[in-house]
Amino acid sequence: MAETQQSNKMQQSGRVTPLSVLQRFRVLIRAAQRHSQWIERQSGVTGAQLWALQELAEAPGLRVGELAKRMALHQSTASNMIDRLETGGLIRKERTSADQRVVRLYLTEAGVELLGRAPSPARGVLPQALRSLDEESLMRLQGELDALLRKIRDLDEGFGMQPLPFTE
Repeated sequence: MAETQQSNKMQQSGRVTPLSVLQRFRVLIRAAQRHSQWIERQSGVTGAQLWALQELAEAPGLRVGELAKRMALHQSTASNMIDRLETGGLIRKERTSADQRVVRLYLTEAGVELLGRAPSPARGVLPQALRSLDEESLMRLQGELDALLRKIRDLDEGFGMQPLPFTE
């Protein structure tokens, strides 16, 4: 609710400034963080873990790399998350008989039950909102964000390209 009020105030000002854009980034990040915290309080897993469960429910048998790609995560981040979900009894790993190196991921009964009673959207508010945008809007937004990321890279190579902590 506070984000909505702040967004309304920002719209009323009508002026676009670097600070007004920064405020919008802060509102986006805060909304995503609050939703993830709410998810964790309600379900006992982080927002990212719930998202992973949702992906595995929709595509059983994904490999870790495939899951990481679907969630735009680094493979090592996804692997650590999968280990926590497996330890929690929410997913299981299966090796294929043809190639023992290939590990497939599946929800356990407990994982299916948790996902069934978990709050939504399981992917989080920001990914869900982005999914609701049309392709043209997404292309425009991505282009502008890419330009901004190039500016950050020019100002501070390395640090600006680190993932945000709430994506893990």
